[in-house]
Amino acid sequence: MKAPLIKLLPVEHQRESYPLTWEEEKALLSVLPTHLRDMSQFVLNTGCRDQEICHLRWQWEVPVPELNTSVFVIPKGFTKGKRDRLIVLNRVARDIVERQRGNHPEFVFSYGGYGIYQMNNTGWQNARLKIGLAELRVHDLRHTFATRLRALGTPFEDCRDLLGHKPTRTTDIYCHQSITGLLREVEKLCPNAFGGHPKIVLFRKPAGLDSRKIPAGKKSGSLKLS
Repeated sequence: MKAPLIKLLPVEHQRESYPLTWEEEKALLSVLPTHLRDMSQFVLNTGCRDQEICHLRWQWEVPVPELNTSVFVIPKGFTKGKRDRLIVLNRVARDIVERQRGNHPEFVFSYGGYGIYQMNNTGWQNARLKIGLAELRVHDLRHTFATRLRALGTPFEDCRDLLGHKPTRTTDIYCHQSITGLLREVEKLCPNAFGGHPKIVLFRKPAGLDSRKIPAGKKSGSLKLS
């Protein structure tokens, strides 16, 4: 007996990414449970994937004393691209990491003494409903990180390295100069001394623009352009 075939959605029907505005980010973080709030804010400032952040371990932290910071190097066995992944921490991400120290001997992020399997759980789903973004995905936080960097003028090569895409600068990705440049880019995402963020304008298509529904009062095949 053969298993039934599963029909995949055409690519054009897959939901597009939804980068958050600063106001939407604030609303989301305000209703998330503490552990998910920290994880979500970490993704928004590092571009980590869901499983990268859930698997993040203290043993992967590498001090960079010259820059008064540290980075995380995720081994290739735990990354989607099957290559080592460098995580650069801006001020916001460093503060989050420091809040986690001592909570769990192995995992950076934990809940109730245990590691976390995934971020898309009941707490996440309830939070997105409360702010009226019922279809918001955890992966949209990563898209938000990427969108903001592009809007703030981060070079393509730096965006690629920060997102963990296939690097072409493999010989110098971990050198001091590279980390300095990447750190400078992610620091752009931090609030200023007055708590404000850089102005970023997001252009979104009007709701229903991609709808296949026939407008009221029209018959199939009768819609004409004036």
